[in-house]
Amino acid sequence: MGFRKAEEQLEIIRRGVIDIVREDELLDKLRRSRAENRPLRIKLGLDPTAPDIHIGNAIPIHKLAAFQKLGHTAILIIGDYTAMVGDPTGANKTRPMLSRERIMANAGTYLNQIGKILDTGKIELVYNSKWFEKMSFSEIINLAAKITVARMMERDDFTQRYSSGIPISLHELLYPLMQGYDSLMVKSDVELGGTDQLFNLLVGRDLQRDWGLEPQVALTTPLLEGTDGQKKMSKSLGNYIGITEEPAQMFGKAMSIRDDLMKKYFVLATDLDEKSVDELLHHDVHPREAKAELAKAIVARYWDTAAAERASEEFDKVFKEHKLPEDLPEILLPRNELKDGKIWIVKLLVSSGFTKTNGEARRLVAQGGVSINDEIFKDADAEVNIIPGMVVKVGKRRFARIGVGD
Repeated sequence: MGFRKAEEQLEIIRRGVIDIVREDELLDKLRRSRAENRPLRIKLGLDPTAPDIHIGNAIPIHKLAAFQKLGHTAILIIGDYTAMVGDPTGANKTRPMLSRERIMANAGTYLNQIGKILDTGKIELVYNSKWFEKMSFSEIINLAAKITVARMMERDDFTQRYSSGIPISLHELLYPLMQGYDSLMVKSDVELGGTDQLFNLLVGRDLQRDWGLEPQVALTTPLLEGTDGQKKMSKSLGNYIGITEEPAQMFGKAMSIRDDLMKKYFVLATDLDEKSVDELLHHDVHPREAKAELAKAIVARYWDTAAAERASEEFDKVFKEHKLPEDLPEILLPRNELKDGKIWIVKLLVSSGFTKTNGEARRLVAQGGVSINDEIFKDADAEVNIIPGMVVKVGKRRFARIGVGD
């Protein structure tokens, strides 16, 4: 198999990248790879601490896919052991330790979702329990001896927590070593991660050097702000776009992205080339039109162009023409939940799956985010007279037709 020229590969790899430590080493590795017709080993570690992947934490996975398309070996490490420790990066308190059962359940959903991005038939898939569960205590001590406390305290988050008197558990200090040891075991040439992972990636370089191996190149990608435009995209904050969400939901969320973040989203969350992006953002294209193209590009990346077009048409129908979606889901309320044909609005929202808790339902109603047949309800104690076929709208994008079943 032949490889592109190293300089051409580097240009593709650079897209949306923050750090390459070191770029001259990466270029040298690419040149030798081409000369020897030998693929580089590109490592990405994922800790399955949550069941879903969103477009923010998919960014390094897409970078791994870019290396894969260039002919290199994609090594995906599922951190079933590191997930039990929990990456302390960005944390202001000790993360709770997850059970192995929860981790393995999450790992199963990760692999299903990753197939939207990577050619899973060509990845080297490894669970890091393969080596960590076999390590003796003396081997752990030997590994811990490879790094000093002073070096570990160079991490900003550890320094900030220590100076603020916030406890740091000893097992958290092991995390960078464990991630670095993964690099040692798979003999990675390049390791990928978000910018918050740079310290851990550099520990991998140090360990490989200590063991007499050529150190890996550390390559980081940016963290993506969520749809609120302020905080890092996170499922817990509700500001995320999940990669397995339905096209209409993805499109609608993308249309709420702040205008000044469009360029970043285009580069990191779509496959559009930079020339097309520049034409959309700098050639008198109305921001709403540009954002619609962004939303379509995000949907197309995980579904296809036809699904993206349908989602765009559906969005226009609902928000520009004020019509109902064509694929309006129908929810049947059990007849025994009604009293004299009525139901408490909070119970209606929970029973129909719009919310998970009564508290969440109350907040939505109080904020004016719930309407029935275009009538906004703001009283969380209200009783709703159920008429089969009535339409409930929650927020800007969620609709359902209500019926009554036995």
